[in-house]
Amino acid sequence: MDDNHLELVHLLRKVTVEFGLRQAEFAAANGMHPTDVRALICLLDAARAAEPATAGLLGARLGLNSAGTTAVIDRLERLGHVTRTRDSGDRRRVLLSVTPQAARLGQDTFGPAIETLAATSAAFTPTEREAVRHFLTTAYAAFGGA
Repeated sequence: MDDNHLELVHLLRKVTVEFGLRQAEFAAANGMHPTDVRALICLLDAARAAEPATAGLLGARLGLNSAGTTAVIDRLERLGHVTRTRDSGDRRRVLLSVTPQAARLGQDTFGPAIETLAATSAAFTPTEREAVRHFLTTAYAAFGGA
């Protein structure tokens, strides 16, 4: 495949590497493990999708076993970034949520970049947004995302 066809793949790789570096810096600056940051992102994504966030869901999304998932949740709870509450519909189930403090911390760090990207995509035509969505959805699936 020639370089013209790979240009977007290489740009996506650059973005993911840069984002990974910023996540690692954020984790170090806030006394977290990089997996803790990925866990917070998973929990925020679940909340945005109105999906009940449980330890099982988090472990599956992060590729962790039960002990590893519990360790992440315990660390995040100790840091005041996550709360555990009993599901009112099923008292056996414990739901996880990101605290407002943690959301603010993430917004303070990543908000400017997110706002820039949102403003850029707002200027796209619906056809352009669909092309980007298609590319990113295909990239996600190519790496094993659901």
